[in-house]
Amino acid sequence: MLLLHGWTATADLNWFRLYGPLAEHFRVIAPDHHGHGSGVRNRSIFRMEHAADDAVAICRHLGINEAIVVGYSMGGSIAQLVWRRHREFTKGLVLAATAAEYAETDREHRRLQVLRAIGIGARFLPDPIRDRIADAVFLNRKRGVWQPWAVREVSNHDWATIAQAGGTLGTFKARPWLASIDVPTSVIMTTRDTTVPPRRQQVLADNIPGVRVYTVDGDHDACFAEADTFAPALLAALNHAATV
Repeated sequence: MLLLHGWTATADLNWFRLYGPLAEHFRVIAPDHHGHGSGVRNRSIFRMEHAADDAVAICRHLGINEAIVVGYSMGGSIAQLVWRRHREFTKGLVLAATAAEYAETDREHRRLQVLRAIGIGARFLPDPIRDRIADAVFLNRKRGVWQPWAVREVSNHDWATIAQAGGTLGTFKARPWLASIDVPTSVIMTTRDTTVPPRRQQVLADNIPGVRVYTVDGDHDACFAEADTFAPALLAALNHAATV
């Protein structure tokens, strides 16, 4: 199985409480996306399509030619693109705390466009300046709240790419082609999610043929904050993809 993490996270931050239960049943591949954590670094603009291609390329380098693709939040969008761009690789899909689109209003579109522009512009700043800005805006709020290892994880981000990645959420629109998904698919809805509202998660589920829906009573951090209930829902969703 291929695990795809969410925006501003890393694979370990997103999935650390789930590796054990999952590894009892599956071979687990969990890369960091471009610019996130230890993910690939280059000067190209972050695109979800490239993140999908990178994840599949990693698997193929490891000799894996087929996988169930699990995506959380932005990772769920990347998972949808893995199916669209690499159908032969995708045995099944599990889409958690995610949506078919993230920006519906003009205000949402503008905010994400500004974020993308900031990320593109930040590429031209010296690295020490970018690091100081990231420290002031994001990392200082996590120190004393997160465990040290988690702070270290996000301190490895390329923050210009992180901003670009957030901006791409405004351009993601999968609804026109969701009805074409032809592999076993499950949606895990986080029912108290304040980041990706449940109604947007429901729209995603409503547009995928034959989808199986599981619910977890939690906010957007349910993958670790509610791991005791998220893990069985994820395993059930994976078994659906593996046995159909």
